[in-house]
Amino acid sequence: MNWKILALSSAIFAGLSAVFGKAGISPEANPNVVTSLRTVVILGVSVAVVSFRSEWSSSGLDGKSLGFITLSGLATGVSWLCYFQALQDGQAAEVDPIDKLSIVVSVLLAYLFLGEKLAWTGLLGVAFILSGTLLILKS
Repeated sequence: MNWKILALSSAIFAGLSAVFGKAGISPEANPNVVTSLRTVVILGVSVAVVSFRSEWSSSGLDGKSLGFITLSGLATGVSWLCYFQALQDGQAAEVDPIDKLSIVVSVLLAYLFLGEKLAWTGLLGVAFILSGTLLILKS
């Protein structure tokens, strides 16, 4: 499947995740428990997909890859803990745009540490994301 279709699908499901998460987290709910339950569901889905596709023996991961995937998992876990606490206290329509500033952070870190380059149009898009987030927060 084309990476652009997959990325768009990811954005759609992330949007659904925010709305479902906000709808499901009551003021009395513990955001850390919510994050843990969400993680268990994600783990179950991931294990089911890998098992269904018989991919356990073909991971292709070496020690370096495993280290960075572990760091990615840790960063995701902390991100989700912060996210659900923010969702409990704030509106999804405000929390999510701030959360999506991760795009700006990703582009900057990819440039600094991975040597990825971005055309001026991409940089303009990042500026729009940043300014759009600021506009949403002003309302």
